[in-house]
Amino acid sequence: MENITVIQLANKIQSEADAYLFMESIRWPHGPVCPHCGSIAAHYFLKPANSESRKTRTGAMSYRRVWKCKDCRKQFSVITGTVMHGSKASLRIWLFVIFEMAANKNGIAAYEIQRKYGIANRTAWFMCHRVREAMVRSNPSKMLGVVVADETWIGGDPKKRHANQRPGKQGKTDKTPVVSLIDATTGEVRSQVIADVTGRTLRKVISENVEMAKSTLHTDSWSPYEAIGADMAGHGAVNHHAGEYVRQGISTNKVENYFSQLKRSLDGTHHHVSVEHLPHYLSEFDFRYANRKLTDTERMYRLMGRVGGRRLPYKRSLTR
Repeated sequence: MENITVIQLANKIQSEADAYLFMESIRWPHGPVCPHCGSIAAHYFLKPANSESRKTRTGAMSYRRVWKCKDCRKQFSVITGTVMHGSKASLRIWLFVIFEMAANKNGIAAYEIQRKYGIANRTAWFMCHRVREAMVRSNPSKMLGVVVADETWIGGDPKKRHANQRPGKQGKTDKTPVVSLIDATTGEVRSQVIADVTGRTLRKVISENVEMAKSTLHTDSWSPYEAIGADMAGHGAVNHHAGEYVRQGISTNKVENYFSQLKRSLDGTHHHVSVEHLPHYLSEFDFRYANRKLTDTERMYRLMGRVGGRRLPYKRSLTR
């Protein structure tokens, strides 16, 4: 697979018709697949009158390449049933946004997408959330082996707020707790917003994502992990309060490094992320971290392989 730069991508997709051909080469390397029935029969291409574009019922010209399934007899295109389905933004812009979100280590803000591609801000915001939807790993199997776990809090420092906006009780915080699990072998990370950092909550997250009886847990000395570790194949902990960060291969450095990148990016790129939409952003950073050893091109191709079957209506993007 050749490594593609932004300039090369621009040269490959100089028109909307080029964008559809490029998308088809990625999603359908062995020929079209019907998104309605899953058929891989020799579907036939509905060639436009002028060989490039067709007039829609509104009178506008469309460059969408339309196919017809020989089995279910329904029409479809390469974006049917994907996160791009029903979007009025051009496929060229979609491809550039997908490339940038896959390649930019610190992410990219919706306002920057708006400025660079000349689209409305709510369109840019919705596009970014659709791409983040594609970054969510569907039906993941449970982690197995050595799993590193830790929790952190996302949000501004209450001490820097006006006195009447700070949490009422001393020692309390209204930051949002997040727990992350990293497979020490594969590098996969799974992050989740949680209500609190009690043993019950942490156990639920770990049991849903890890084969506990066959895995070893590495954590810090937070007391709830002791009871959870007792139900696992092994448990190793380091005591940060005593200045201990690595002991006989046991460490939480992997997840600490992930949190460092996550917080710097949220603060520096997005500046503020609401609690409601924080899961979207966690999916984005989980994807990039898990695929950090791939090239930008490989990461984009992997992301393109996930866009199918994930339509995200605008209303659901507001509440997910």
